[in-house]
Amino acid sequence: MLRKKVLIVDDDPNLVKALGFVLKREGYDFDTAADGEEAIAKVHESEPGVILLDIMMPQKDGFEVCEEVKGTPSLNDIHVVILSAKNQEADMQKGFAAGADEYITKPFSPQTIVDKVKDLLGDPA
Repeated sequence: MLRKKVLIVDDDPNLVKALGFVLKREGYDFDTAADGEEAIAKVHESEPGVILLDIMMPQKDGFEVCEEVKGTPSLNDIHVVILSAKNQEADMQKGFAAGADEYITKPFSPQTIVDKVKDLLGDPA
């Protein structure tokens, strides 16, 4: 089943607004969470197809959220895209080790993110 729902997890309201705008324009439903604890609750509640996940957040960080999602059998088919200002190789390796499908460093274009969501969900471009 194609889940055209995206969960945006970031504590930057401007980034969340920009991503939400382009996702909505492309026909995606989206929800938001401002920290790791809220993200886990929303994942269980709505089971999105893709999670756009910041690393540096209050409560649980993005690595912990990713590990929890990918370590839960009923959720591990959800695609996780880490969006982070942390652009060191060690950070990227930690993201992939946590189970991330993609690791995109900030700054980025919101359209780039939408294209990645389409790609992960198998949507025609």
